[in-house]
Amino acid sequence: MQDLRCDEGAAVAESILDLLNAHRGIVCAVGAGGKKTTLYRLAAVHPGKVGITTTVFMAPFPGALQAARVIAPQAELPTAVIASARENRQVLFACPSEKTGRLGGLSVDAVQPLHESAGFDLTLVKADGARMRQIKAPTAQEPNIPCGTGVVLFLVSAGVIGQPLDEAVAHRVDRLEFVTGAHRGEPIEPRHVARLLTSAAGARQNVEHAQLIPVINQVDTPERRRQARAVAEQALVEGEFLNRIVLTSMHKTNPIVDVIRRA
Repeated sequence: MQDLRCDEGAAVAESILDLLNAHRGIVCAVGAGGKKTTLYRLAAVHPGKVGITTTVFMAPFPGALQAARVIAPQAELPTAVIASARENRQVLFACPSEKTGRLGGLSVDAVQPLHESAGFDLTLVKADGARMRQIKAPTAQEPNIPCGTGVVLFLVSAGVIGQPLDEAVAHRVDRLEFVTGAHRGEPIEPRHVARLLTSAAGARQNVEHAQLIPVINQVDTPERRRQARAVAEQALVEGEFLNRIVLTSMHKTNPIVDVIRRA
């Protein structure tokens, strides 16, 4: 077994921007269990110019976010976003949607040119949907990761461990069965989540040359921390391409719970 290190104490002193490599470039959140919360948390602590957008349908941006909003057809977005970025440090931008209560996503080719032309230090992208579930595996066409993405954060909730694999907690149950080896109705085990985080048909899908950082979120109790560590340790053994897995509780003042690294 490879040497691993749990930085429970050191994690408190490290910035979420450092741990999620979110200081600059294009950073996408995929998976389930807190994508939007994670992106909004990164935007809130970033000191520079930040864009926030989506390549999929999503709920409207929350009113509490202190950012300008640009909702326009994709062809009109460049002019509008560039103008807004001149006056505002943070800009939320998306396309309108025919679906009630939804925003439309940009094409994967449109994000990088906007990131560069608007002069954003960081552009944060919601790059797939999970219908408010806590775990998901992508279809062959997912996620919608923009060209030029530097970091992909794959999220899963620690709350799914021990829960039956069904639609109450999972999006795309059939895909999760295929990717993880778990069976519908049976408890989700740490080994199943570890497989999701390391599978070419799971967290690695469409990542290509971007850095993949798994985030186990909603680590809100000592038992969830124990289970999340078990997931992270197994995933780091199975996935040699991973160098760390970050355990978080995004509603806390300090969202970093633990960091499990390859020693």
